[in-house]
Amino acid sequence: MLTKRKLRTRGVWHPTDAMAATESIEFVHRIESLGYSVLWLPETTGRDPFAHIAYLASKTSEIAFATGIANIYHRHPGVTWQAATTLAEQSNGRFVLGLGVSHAPLVEGLRQMKYEKPISTMRTYLTSMKSSPYSSVPPATEPLCLIAALGPKMLKLSSELTDGAHPYWTTPEHTQMARETIGPEKLLCVEQKVVLTQDQATAYEAARNALRIYTALPNYRNNWKRMGFTDTDIDTPTERFIDAVIAWGSIQDIENRILEHEKAGASHVCIQPLSIDGNFKIPEWETLEALAP
Repeated sequence: MLTKRKLRTRGVWHPTDAMAATESIEFVHRIESLGYSVLWLPETTGRDPFAHIAYLASKTSEIAFATGIANIYHRHPGVTWQAATTLAEQSNGRFVLGLGVSHAPLVEGLRQMKYEKPISTMRTYLTSMKSSPYSSVPPATEPLCLIAALGPKMLKLSSELTDGAHPYWTTPEHTQMARETIGPEKLLCVEQKVVLTQDQATAYEAARNALRIYTALPNYRNNWKRMGFTDTDIDTPTERFIDAVIAWGSIQDIENRILEHEKAGASHVCIQPLSIDGNFKIPEWETLEALAP
């Protein structure tokens, strides 16, 4: 069973949509053997994360799984709670529900749905979800619930209505602000992208490939600007910006960045190893092995 204490062990944030089902099992078995506590899986246009986590959980015994994050526009809040509670019960508590409001270009452009105000929409969703009935054998404990939170208002909402926050594409300075905002008791599960290379050109190429799809998304741009970066920093992207949001260099350089997050108040850091070409089919095993807890 996943506990808040166990969650303090390092995790991995890594898509598996590029892997065949059998390959994803091999991947999970290997990161489980390395001692990582949680695998965070995103939701895009690939596998349904709840169905895939059910499959992965049935083939493992120790590692926990988190949606990082599930898009609230894709499911009725009651249906989300059914799925999360079912997974918590059938995985022996090895499930964390991460939810997010996604982005207007994705919700309106891809799903043809109206994108509403993020804070009020998430508040309504969480309130409805937690009041939804569940008519089956309950899990020993309810699944932990976190929300993707970047700005102060969403961070405050995470503290008010959930177990904590899951910031993405941020810095240790943001982690400190987030901890001060949500208070000492809530979970703060921070994602950190890493590139294990001491060659600056290689690291920057990997970073720019990773940033390409995110720089056009308003929620991330707004947060980066709150963090002190300019449109030029983001659009170029500049060395200053890359060095702030990507941990690269030696093993010790990356460990130091993770430690900065922990000192700033992170409960849990999930690392996302980047490849130069942005391909997640072949994991960066050298990085994952070197940074294993």
